[in-house]
Amino acid sequence: LRIIALDDVSFRSATQADSEQVAAIYLASRKASLSYAPLAHSDDAIRRWIVDQLIPSGGVTVVVPDGPLAKPLGMMALSTAENVGWIDQLYLRRSAVGKGLGARFVESAKAKLGSPIRLYTFQANNGARRFYEGHGFRVLEFGDGSGNEEGCPDVLYEWT
Repeated sequence: LRIIALDDVSFRSATQADSEQVAAIYLASRKASLSYAPLAHSDDAIRRWIVDQLIPSGGVTVVVPDGPLAKPLGMMALSTAENVGWIDQLYLRRSAVGKGLGARFVESAKAKLGSPIRLYTFQANNGARRFYEGHGFRVLEFGDGSGNEEGCPDVLYEWT
């Protein structure tokens, strides 16, 4: 088991070559941490979405440990709409949680997007809610789940 240090990783733009690993991170994280919010699409449909839409969007960053043949430890997808920055996705491998990588992703988003930045998470995702609130995000509104594919109550956060 390798200990991950913050200075032993690199953050870079995701490429099509990362698609399989980005999908693996997304699917494993969703299934392990968000069992109350079942995926609205099949694993294959999610993999196709990552290959055909998410990676080509150009807003995906991966964090990779230094060294040959290293696989990504996490991914973040950013976008901008109507002068608002969005953290659309932020997922880490379970082995990478609690190492400061999520915080580095959020700081990177703040530097790239500026203020304001918004994101959604599920109301039941207490870990994510503590994480984002600890990074200065404040609740804008609570939703009943009718606005997301999973049908789970969500919360809209904003950082200014």
